[in-house]
Amino acid sequence: MESMKTLPVRLTPGQDLRAALEATVQAQNCRAAFVLSGIGSLSTAGIRLAGAAQPTRLTGEMEILSLSGTVAVDADKTASHLHMAISTATGQVLGGHVAPGCIVRTTAEVLLALLPDWQFTRESDAATGYDELVIRARS
Repeated sequence: MESMKTLPVRLTPGQDLRAALEATVQAQNCRAAFVLSGIGSLSTAGIRLAGAAQPTRLTGEMEILSLSGTVAVDADKTASHLHMAISTATGQVLGGHVAPGCIVRTTAEVLLALLPDWQFTRESDAATGYDELVIRARS
């Protein structure tokens, strides 16, 4: 088995945070990774707050205070599960699930832990009622 490999990544203005991280993992011929650390700025954010059905959408100058979670690339769909805390230009702090459409304003600096021997998927879990992480060895 191959060991974990770290990969520092800098995303640039205009990139979609979630999509760019998924594309980076896929470009490494990998299907599973963890975000070890992430900071940067956004011009547009989508954060799904706890218990909410839809993400809260924000625009303006925002800072990514922290970013963590799993990045997963599946043949049929992505199965990433990312959380972040952001601050607005007035210092208001929000946190929750990272929705698609979080657009990098100046930079996003992310440290990924690539797991080349593993594959992450999301499957329905009767106990929680949500699609939950399923971890499998990659064949």
